[in-house]
Amino acid sequence: MKNIVVLTAAYMLVMTACNSEKKPDESSKEQKTEDSAEAREERNKQTAMASVNAIIAGDVEGTLKDVTADAIDYGDGSMAPVKSKDSITVMLKNWRESISEYKGENLMALADGDYVAVVGDWTATFKKDFMGMKTTGKKIKIKDVDVFKFNSDGKITEHQNVQSSAEMMKQLGIPAPK
Repeated sequence: MKNIVVLTAAYMLVMTACNSEKKPDESSKEQKTEDSAEAREERNKQTAMASVNAIIAGDVEGTLKDVTADAIDYGDGSMAPVKSKDSITVMLKNWRESISEYKGENLMALADGDYVAVVGDWTATFKKDFMGMKTTGKKIKIKDVDVFKFNSDGKITEHQNVQSSAEMMKQLGIPAPK
């Protein structure tokens, strides 16, 4: 009888070992999803920072390299949104030509799902008329947050920024619109 119990126990151990093939469980699926979401967020942060660094360098084409054709730029909400990559290109070229000594400091990218916010301190000199505003040659220093929305392919579909337009106009010596 002892032999049967020992043989049965040995058989059970062998069978358990053979059947212990690793099967994905719920926790590994969750980990893969988290890793995938983290990877997308990291990719999107890198894309947003590349776009910001390109605009600092004056490279409008590089700024828009990862922007969809139907993207929308909401700006800070003080004007109508700019719709389509082509229209955004024209607006950015004109804006970038109107300033010099453009610099971003203390830049930090934060991601949450499909959104990336780039926070920083910005300086520039207003050197050329822009959208009816006469140049003053004055410098600005403002805080700004650029918020980018990404699609599943890692392309930018929307942009908006959060800054004080009133503070910028004050620093430039431009009267606020009435």
